[in-house]
This record gives sequence, C-alpha cells and structure tokens, in this order.
Amino acid sequence: MSTSLDAVRRILLERRDELKKRVSKITDDVRHVSGPLSSDFAEQAVERENEEVLDALGEAGRQELRQISAALARIDNGEYGTCVGCGEQIPWPRLEVLPFSDQCVSCAEDAPRQG
Repeated sequence: MSTSLDAVRRILLERRDELKKRVSKITDDVRHVSGPLSSDFAEQAVERENEEVLDALGEAGRQELRQISAALARIDNGEYGTCVGCGEQIPWPRLEVLPFSDQCVSCAEDAPRQG
C-alpha cells in the first residue's frame, strides 16, 4: 500500500473513532442515560425538540460511519479512488477533502439526492 493510502487509512480510522464516540454520546443523550426528562411540561417540550436535532445528528454520524467503512473496504480491495459511477480515477484533491468519497465530482453531481 502506498504512503498516501496509509495516510488516508489513518485519517479514516481517526474519523471513525471520533464519530463512534460522538454517536454513542448522542444515543445516550436521546435515551436519557444520565437522567429522566424534566418534570416541567414546557421544559419537556424543549428537551423533545432537542432530541429531534440530536437524532438527525446521530443519523448523519451513522451515515458517515457507513461511508468510512466502505472506503476502508475499498482500500483493502484495491478499489479506493475509483469512481463507482464511471470507473475513472477520483482526483486526489477531492479525496483529500472527502476521503470516503466513492464518486468523482461529475457523477456525484448527477446522482439523485438522498434525504
């Protein structure tokens, strides 16, 4: 494996570890592991709104974790840096910004939006 791929792997692994901790904390917060909801009805409403935001952040973190796992698998399989859309090489500047990207800019722009 080349030095640049070793560096990408390290970046992805560090990001994965960071995200796992963050998603775990969010999950604990939403489940009220540290304590129950407030007994005040108005405060409960605010807490529920905060839970919705936390849920969205948690899902975004889980999605990025899936992308990171897929990128690590592509490195292991020798497929990292190849666009799944067109088969061309993804430019390194894109991979430096978005190391888990599996598409070149052109294919990513043409892909249907999720969400």
